[in-house]
Amino acid sequence: MDTGHVGVWHPLINKAPAGEVRAVAAEIERLGYGSVWLNEAPGSKEPLANAGVLLAATTRLAVGTGIASLWARDATAMAAGAATLGDAFPGRFLLGVGVSHSTVAGRRGHDYGKPLTTMRTYLDGMDEAARDLPPAGAPRVLAALRPRMLELARDRADGAHTYFVPPEHTAAARGILGPDRLLIPEQAVVLETDPVRAREIARAHMAYYLKLPNYTNNLRELGYTDDDLAGGGSDRLADAIVAWGDAAAIAARVRAHLDAGADHVAIQPLAAGAPDLADVLTQLRRLAPALGIEPAASAQPTAVGV
Repeated sequence: MDTGHVGVWHPLINKAPAGEVRAVAAEIERLGYGSVWLNEAPGSKEPLANAGVLLAATTRLAVGTGIASLWARDATAMAAGAATLGDAFPGRFLLGVGVSHSTVAGRRGHDYGKPLTTMRTYLDGMDEAARDLPPAGAPRVLAALRPRMLELARDRADGAHTYFVPPEHTAAARGILGPDRLLIPEQAVVLETDPVRAREIARAHMAYYLKLPNYTNNLRELGYTDDDLAGGGSDRLADAIVAWGDAAAIAARVRAHLDAGADHVAIQPLAAGAPDLADVLTQLRRLAPALGIEPAASAQPTAVGV
């Protein structure tokens, strides 16, 4: 799988109408980014089905699930979905699997239980199902933040997809995963040079995640204090989680993740106010030169109706 070093993660890509996201994916591909990531959350579309839509709308772009929740489908269905997409689009689909959060599991009528045990049992089920399926040909990565889940990603998967993390977490994760496993962090970014405005956008983004123990416990392990987590997040935390400034500053943050051991960084452009795919594409166009990304060979501009 050749995805380059930078891709795109954005929740609207798994929420907007199909015609719109087809055009957005085609434009992301034209710009030269290597991947698009689809999340699974309340209000989102089914990510494996939508991955098929976006893979069919592009020719080289890799599409990953970031992440497909194990609470949404049993292990056999997850394995079969990965096998289907891996067979139809060789080298272009990557399956990210995660335990999500207790609130999400509860909404689906599940008992969250112990995440590590749940994931291990689920992987057993996927591997058992895969014996009767065509070879998936798709890498499997786990949503992993803390050491024991990262160890499971090392031992039972092709690597880890991390979210809401600074580069120091990437360095620690690489140390656990070893040299031969994939490490793909998400990095929120905003092209805004005014510190007050940039941190306001960062805090709006962080508000939801700072209510979720998976993320706050991980941040505490990295040395962030209750004061950092309070009041929407300290300046120190906002600056660590959201890269802001001009294009060079954001490129430097991406480089920090790569230097810390990331194989690929999925950037999530943030907008003031409600998420906006038009603004996402504007930021991606402005960032591409600083990130060393060039338009795909022989690509023509895509008519994107956003």
